[in-house]
Amino acid sequence: MLDKNPERVLDNNLANIKKEFEKNLPNILLFSEPFEKNLFLDKLITSIENSIIFIDIDLLYTGYVKSGMIKKKDNVELYQPNKENWGKDLSKIINKISKNKFFVIIDSFNRIYNMFDELESAIFINSCIMLLSSLGRKTNSSVIVTAMARKNENKEWILSPGGKQIIKSSKTGIYLLEKTNEGFIISTIENKNKNFIIQK
Repeated sequence: MLDKNPERVLDNNLANIKKEFEKNLPNILLFSEPFEKNLFLDKLITSIENSIIFIDIDLLYTGYVKSGMIKKKDNVELYQPNKENWGKDLSKIINKISKNKFFVIIDSFNRIYNMFDELESAIFINSCIMLLSSLGRKTNSSVIVTAMARKNENKEWILSPGGKQIIKSSKTGIYLLEKTNEGFIISTIENKNKNFIIQK
């Protein structure tokens, strides 16, 4: 449950939220509108100087890049895995993140679940994300997984559509992204609550 009086942090250059992402592995970024999520990811990517691995499973980011709505930065390595080449791409990413510092974005949780059947998804996806996170700790990398989500009747965050519970561990950071007239607000969930205010 979100704190009624959260700490408010003005973070127009995203320095504070990036430090927050470094503290937890993995990080799950909840959102309700895909377009707003991509606007934020573009702003986040623009602020990052390190190498970025973008695992674009729902292909929205790739679509925006191809259409010219978003300009792809030179430090972004873009992967578009499917069920057939997931293992091959994952091996490449594991090799990279085990040796050097990267900012890894997996977009999105929902699409990964749709890629595999019920039995495979819960076990396999969790293992892949936790493996990347474990390797990321050794190289000071950050791992973010986006997830389109909503609250159920028990006030738990679940994937939307589908209703699956979001996999998390004690080391997982969970954040809610919301668009405002002034920009974005990112709220921490389940821990001491902060609101990161990102103005246009």
